[in-house]
Amino acid sequence: MAMQVGTGGSGDGDEQFNNTINTTPMVDVMLVLLIIFMITVPVITQTIKLELPVERNIPLMTKPENITIAVNRDGDVFWGTERIPDIEALVNRLKVESIKEPQPEVHIRGDQGVRYEAVGRVVVACQRAGIFKVGFITEPPAGAGG
Repeated sequence: MAMQVGTGGSGDGDEQFNNTINTTPMVDVMLVLLIIFMITVPVITQTIKLELPVERNIPLMTKPENITIAVNRDGDVFWGTERIPDIEALVNRLKVESIKEPQPEVHIRGDQGVRYEAVGRVVVACQRAGIFKVGFITEPPAGAGG
């Protein structure tokens, strides 16, 4: 009496390969993701209704009532094209302008090579005179605009 152990390679077709993809783990992952999204979406959509400001990037045109003060490379201060002899004279002229209604804006054009100290003196003069709106005029970067 003989007993056969193993397959022995007779090729009788007892072994079959499972050539299908087991999708159970994929379905489990998808259900977990679905539950996560179902929980988080209501939290995201519940916000306070606001009207947010719209971004506007409009280049400012110098209005006639605006004051343009230029500081050259040497630190000399100019009101338009007129040279101002000293900071006290600038403060006195700015005080006259600061009482106008509406108050004009001061636009400072500083040379790229000027020391910051010279531009800082002009800003302090604006503060001493009571000017509220002070801006700086710069060149747009190369390639900007159209």
